[in-house]
Amino acid sequence: MCGRYTLLADEVDILREFDLEEPIDSYQPSFNVAPGQNVFAIIHDGNEKRAGYLRWGLVPSWAKDEKIGYKMINARSETAHEKPSFKKLLSRKRCLIVADSFYEWKRDGKEKQPKRIQLAGRKLFAFAGLWDKWQQEDQNLFTCTILTKDANEYMQDIHHRMPIILPKDKEEEWIASRERDASKWHHFLETLEADAFTSYNVDTYVNAAKNNDAGCIAPLTD
Repeated sequence: MCGRYTLLADEVDILREFDLEEPIDSYQPSFNVAPGQNVFAIIHDGNEKRAGYLRWGLVPSWAKDEKIGYKMINARSETAHEKPSFKKLLSRKRCLIVADSFYEWKRDGKEKQPKRIQLAGRKLFAFAGLWDKWQQEDQNLFTCTILTKDANEYMQDIHHRMPIILPKDKEEEWIASRERDASKWHHFLETLEADAFTSYNVDTYVNAAKNNDAGCIAPLTD
């Protein structure tokens, strides 16, 4: 799964990496992005890319209560093309969720050791995400979820699931393609080649979402 991540890059680096022209409104780096927070994401409106903020935790358009979002921070890619909550979104509402590392907790007996995980070959990357718009009376809510899959060989030692990180040359296709067949997107996700990871232990300080400073990413020393 993916329950926390970071986005610490300078705004100019994000704009350059994702070929964005407009400044990011109220951009603030974060050492500890958590569910329920607004996250920086990129969609395609059919004509051009649009960047902005979505709340992390999907609230489907048909939901009666927005609290469902706290149960839908991740979506299993293996079944997303079959589930009513995700099938239509996989066809029409795909997004990039921008990050530069994520956290995972490795179980060690009764304890869980948090680790910061980065890509070995590039600093910034994008999770494969889905988004939706929820409306109730005069309230409009735009939310998202991160797609996950079984852990690769590297991640298996840490956790049995991992977020899907798009290869750089697949990002544009993910958001801009007009392909509507959800089963083809399932195949697309299944055949992605994962980048190499690197990781190190961090303090349990990161466990609390209220903690959002350099202490979250400081390497744990013996």
